[in-house]
Amino acid sequence: MSISSKAVQVALAAAALCTAAGAALAQGDYPSKPVRIVVPYPPGGAVDQVTRRVAQKLTEQTGQSFFVENKAGATGTIGAQQVAKAAPDGYTLMANDTTYSILPHVFHKLPFDPERDLVPVAAFNFAPMALVVGAESRFKTLSDLIGYARSNPGKLNYGTGGAGTTPHFSTEALASAAKIDVTHVPFKGAGEATLALLSGTIDFQIASTPGVMGQVKGGKVRLLGISGDKRLAALPNVPTFAEAGIKDYSVINFTGLWTPKGTPAPVMQRLQKEIAAAMASPDVQKFSADLGSVPSVVSGDAFTKMLRDNTQLWSTVAAAAKVEKQ
Repeated sequence: MSISSKAVQVALAAAALCTAAGAALAQGDYPSKPVRIVVPYPPGGAVDQVTRRVAQKLTEQTGQSFFVENKAGATGTIGAQQVAKAAPDGYTLMANDTTYSILPHVFHKLPFDPERDLVPVAAFNFAPMALVVGAESRFKTLSDLIGYARSNPGKLNYGTGGAGTTPHFSTEALASAAKIDVTHVPFKGAGEATLALLSGTIDFQIASTPGVMGQVKGGKVRLLGISGDKRLAALPNVPTFAEAGIKDYSVINFTGLWTPKGTPAPVMQRLQKEIAAAMASPDVQKFSADLGSVPSVVSGDAFTKMLRDNTQLWSTVAAAAKVEKQ
């Protein structure tokens, strides 16, 4: 039995209409129930703080609960694996930061494929890296610390929330740019590293500004310098690393969302739309500024390219620091 070309055209046109209607319906219906955002780190860190504020805004905008669930462990891979195996329906998301681009240089084998199993939705918050010392530290300026480190190789130690994290690689990148030799002391989370700094167990710490602004404003730590092209409006007296003479350091941390592979395009588009709206709202803009960060949004293909560029950057850092894969 033959089918006329006209019949085929009618069938294709009907299918296209159904697809378009289905896409619009899917985007319009989503979300129809609570959305879980997995943060693969302990509570209280930069990713956790920023994600909780954005989740609150998404809840307000959509009328459905966006809630954060912390699944820490193995440099964020436990939580990431859980999301990678979740149903690709937009109701289980992962929030992460620049560490996601570092993972391939830390582990011989990951329990998921970073480029295939999880799809980037949008990066929505960008923050400088900040070098802080204890309030009672003898180092008053970044030049003081760098000068001492150059004269005393290996004597200064720094703490992070674990090997392979953004603070770890960011500090190694700084050590390379400043030509200093410092000792890494890994802890189980960013909070523990900050407590070690406050107690004097470690000499300094590098973390994204949202992770340390509370301690800075409370006078518990002294901020010596930040990455980026210009000073923070919230801290106009703190110089950039470039101003302190470290020219080849441009690390910026970002926070973003991922979803399991196979999530429908209309759902992705709805998420991107709501994230853009959240970051443009005056209250979230102020929240970001108070944390020393920028509420800019990079989504879709641009976010994917940014991740690949970051992965290449950290490959160079890993090689220079002779990072041994686990």
